[in-house]
Amino acid sequence: MSAQATRPRVLVKEKIGDSGVDLLREHFDVDLGVDWSDDELTERIGQYDGIVIRSATKMNADLIDRAANLKVIGRAGVGVDNVDVAAATRRGIVVANAPESNVVTAAEHTMALLLALARNIPQAYGALVDGRWERSKYSGVELYEKTLGILGFGRIGQLVAQRARGFAMRVVAFDPFVSAERFREHGVEKAESPEELYEQADFVTIHLPKTPETEGFVSSEAIAAMKDGVRLLNVARGGLIDEQALIEALDSGKVAGAAIDVFQNEPVTESPLFAYTNVIVTPHLGASTAEATDRAGYQSAEQVVAALDGGVVSTAVNIPAVGAEDMDVLGPFLPLATQLGRLAMTLAEGSSVERIEAAFMGRIADFDTRLLGLAVIVGALQGRSEEPVNLVSAPSVAQQRGIVVEEKAVSEAQDFHELIRVTVTAGDRRVAVAGTGIGPSRVPHLVEVQGRRLTIELERYVTIFRYEDLPGMIGRVGTVFGAHGINVSSAAVGHAPANGEGEKLAAMVVTTDAPVGEAVVREILASGDFVDGWSVDLG
Repeated sequence: MSAQATRPRVLVKEKIGDSGVDLLREHFDVDLGVDWSDDELTERIGQYDGIVIRSATKMNADLIDRAANLKVIGRAGVGVDNVDVAAATRRGIVVANAPESNVVTAAEHTMALLLALARNIPQAYGALVDGRWERSKYSGVELYEKTLGILGFGRIGQLVAQRARGFAMRVVAFDPFVSAERFREHGVEKAESPEELYEQADFVTIHLPKTPETEGFVSSEAIAAMKDGVRLLNVARGGLIDEQALIEALDSGKVAGAAIDVFQNEPVTESPLFAYTNVIVTPHLGASTAEATDRAGYQSAEQVVAALDGGVVSTAVNIPAVGAEDMDVLGPFLPLATQLGRLAMTLAEGSSVERIEAAFMGRIADFDTRLLGLAVIVGALQGRSEEPVNLVSAPSVAQQRGIVVEEKAVSEAQDFHELIRVTVTAGDRRVAVAGTGIGPSRVPHLVEVQGRRLTIELERYVTIFRYEDLPGMIGRVGTVFGAHGINVSSAAVGHAPANGEGEKLAAMVVTTDAPVGEAVVREILASGDFVDGWSVDLG
């Protein structure tokens, strides 16, 4: 069968930019199904490994059940309301969106509304084209040296802050989930509470996610805590500002003006807010630029490529998403985490596995290590389950098997800047291995087997022995390997404790350029002084 015939198939169900389609075609066989009916999609979905959609296609549970080969759903945009994420997760299907596609567009629209609100631009335009020269009526205020309060200091909030500082505004932001260092990097003052922000801000812009906790975040109580004459903006999600509270504050003069791009129910063409001359409204244009649309298609295509080519899906919504900065640190450790999981599980075979523990130590403990924890489970369970095990399905596969998974982060790692230790408990056996990344590229190295310290680069074929700590043992292994035409790449030994405490066995790790069969391992064990041995393919 030709390589072309075995390429994964991807369906682009809705129109995305040409750049995204071209990227997909570099890697896969791509069909465009923009004109397909729902019935045709239902009939043909089972042929595809990946699908790219926007907001119109409804990936419900029934459709997902028919997608026997589907491995990834790419959403060319931010929201995934049209995808049954739970159903996809149960099937081990990655759901990835493009959350960064519209951040610049949203930040720029916020600034457009901020300027328009300060200078009454839409009202003045409307009056002039209606034949009225009302120069004095629409005199505005400067942004210069005014205080902008930003509720939510994520990516969009940070971009707004950068742009506002370009207008010489003072910027204060509230977000309890952002480090103090990030505020300092942007020259932004950190408010310890929303109330601290409200009492200082001349303009308040909200950039929070829509959750039950944030709905109506800017309430009548919040507005009461603000300065008299404050101006409000919402270019994030409808419902974050209590519209009735805003109307009352506009009526009382507490709020001098508002700019609203998003509404509780959309589309909307009638609202009490539309009657206020000091309120600017736009029809959810925050993400509406040609560049954002093209970027969304390309970014979703990148995620589909990563999912089908074995890369890291950095924007998956059903596995922990990792930002680019964190991934610079954590990314090189993903292969190591998977390899350690596989090694530990192999060494523990022979009894029912009850527990997998993953400890992340040193510098990596300061980051969100959930993705590394999932990689450990994948390594431990992949090939040991009838279901496919990937970063999405791994926790449920472990749960179905009654395996308890525990993760912990420790800020210090003795002798290493970063260390991952994986421990598997199986019956009365407790097996532990540890590894780190060495060099600028953080090349995976094994540094501990069952408490025995050693250092060896992890390659695809690894064989581990436990044996009586006697001279000449490495030579005996090399002789048998050589007789079978197996070339040793490297070897390392962790000796038994010199103080005589604990188990008196040493550990030997050997990497080879070819797999070591079970018959070869048994031959070595039968030669005497070897207690047990395991051959592992980490490929």
